[in-house]
Amino acid sequence: MISPFPLWYSTGAQADNKGVHFRVWATGRQKVSVSLGEKEYPLAQNLDGYFSAYVAGARAGDLYSYWLDGKGPFPDPASRFQPSGPHGPSQIVDPSKFEWTDHSWRGVKIEGQVIYEMHIGTFTSAGSWQAAMEQLPALADLGITVLEVMPVADFDGEFGWGYDGVNLYASTRLYGSPDDFRRFVDRAHAQKLAVILDVVYNHLGPSGNYLTEFSDSYFSKDHKTDWGAAINFDGEKSEPVREFYLSNAAFWTKEYHLDGLRLDATQSIYDKSKVHMLAAIGRAAKMGADGRDIILIGENEPQQVKLIRPESEGGYGIDALWNDDLHHSAMVAATDENESYYTDYLGTSQELLSAVKYGFLYQGQWYSWQKNRRGTPTFGTKPAAMVAFLQNHDQVANSARGLRLHQLTTTGKCKALTALMLLAPSTPMLFQGQEFAASTRFLYFADAKPELAKLILKGRADFLCQWRSLALRQIKYDDPSARLTFESCKLDFSERETHAEMYALHKDLLDLRKSEHVFSRQDRNFDGAVLSAHSFAIRFFSEGHKEDRLFIVNLGRDLRFNPSPEPLLAPPEQGTWEILWSSDSPKYGGNGTPPLDSDQNWIIPGQSAVVLRPSRSRPAELNS
Repeated sequence: MISPFPLWYSTGAQADNKGVHFRVWATGRQKVSVSLGEKEYPLAQNLDGYFSAYVAGARAGDLYSYWLDGKGPFPDPASRFQPSGPHGPSQIVDPSKFEWTDHSWRGVKIEGQVIYEMHIGTFTSAGSWQAAMEQLPALADLGITVLEVMPVADFDGEFGWGYDGVNLYASTRLYGSPDDFRRFVDRAHAQKLAVILDVVYNHLGPSGNYLTEFSDSYFSKDHKTDWGAAINFDGEKSEPVREFYLSNAAFWTKEYHLDGLRLDATQSIYDKSKVHMLAAIGRAAKMGADGRDIILIGENEPQQVKLIRPESEGGYGIDALWNDDLHHSAMVAATDENESYYTDYLGTSQELLSAVKYGFLYQGQWYSWQKNRRGTPTFGTKPAAMVAFLQNHDQVANSARGLRLHQLTTTGKCKALTALMLLAPSTPMLFQGQEFAASTRFLYFADAKPELAKLILKGRADFLCQWRSLALRQIKYDDPSARLTFESCKLDFSERETHAEMYALHKDLLDLRKSEHVFSRQDRNFDGAVLSAHSFAIRFFSEGHKEDRLFIVNLGRDLRFNPSPEPLLAPPEQGTWEILWSSDSPKYGGNGTPPLDSDQNWIIPGQSAVVLRPSRSRPAELNS
């Protein structure tokens, strides 16, 4: 439960018309004070290690720091802004001064959404909220409905992915002010675009983290993560830690009008409490939203379906999970390579069809790469609860050179897999620039001091060595700490025109997804059939079957399906099939697609995807 501290959050600096309330958790400290300019003000000790004071005359814009038993200065753990970065003083922010215009916006539910993952620092050449705002109309016109912003909690250095954040309440100064962020959200809502934020609640970054100065109870003594100490959500003195993080979840939906959160690496959020933090985070975020609908999306490597089951059924109430299985199978299908964590995938038509039907491919079977069983059954979950993608920040960067899917496979396969991802009943997600086949790479980058930079470069190389082929080639990797690495990842929006064919393909597919009821309804009223090792068909059923749609994908060579003993291919009664959409259209750089069903039986073009609908005219043989 969130603390009833004078205004809303458990800790922080909260302004009113006459001054500012300061409250901080500093267990084990005897004397805590806050400095503003040349003056220092003592904080009174409260229960459970909290200290607080009201400073009349303090106001928004003032800089402040804490002193702990004479040691300091330290930034506020709940600072709303760090104008000089995580090592500098905190700044008082009054969110009530921002004039919102989104009063009619009521939020979003997971059904019907198309997600767009973006990194503000590389989305535009300027790398700012202001510059990103200028692209919002184009994203809305494309058919995007939800912007998933990579982490913005302030971190050390001048550039980075954001997963090493250390000031969880302070949006980084690198992209602009807190009000610039609010203005971005407000403008997005005006374009009918929701905004959710990627948050990291499993660890903190290695530089600029001062939490242990305030309390050694912030971090778990029993758990570790791959990136450092785990957060103490269930150990001794964990209640104030839980409050700190739950307040943060509410903070983003309340003060920034965000439409939800994407929860990073949830498998590393350890909690044995009666109410798991993942369920509690959802409750807090909804409380902050004040009646607006929000969505929660989780990343969960072990694929624990409990996360997306309702709390009433013993789950955690998260709305959707990233589906790595579909990505991995699609990558193997696209590249014919299954090294490293692609080892347990063959990229066959059966795998891709099963991923469309059931979400996760691994739901408890043996997973040889991890030498363990992986996943739990998805039966009873809704298709929209699976987020499907061909690219995301991790997977593009893990291609070693930061190459995108269209640079790793043929154009035909890329277009066909794009159609599968955008028309399947799951919730699709694009990664920035994917819609126009961006030539810019997306690499791992993290500004760091020399000693830490060496460790980061070595760690990155060690991680990528799990690909045996990369180790044998002795690749020289781009230095994550080099500014050139960061700058090389910035998008070039002129490619919307120079790569117009791929851009048109994405837009038309999203229009088709929206306009065709059998695609937009996102239910399980469909069935599929394997036609060959690399070709399959999915029939989306309509009431009375008069408006069925037949979706055929062939990632292999031309397929002569003769004979064709497959009921899903049967034409509509008293009719035949006609092409509604084809990835091989001249509009997308193709040569056109002849009828698939003819007197030669079925001829399915290679490396393509085709959507068929009932013909509006009866074939001659049916008129006789």
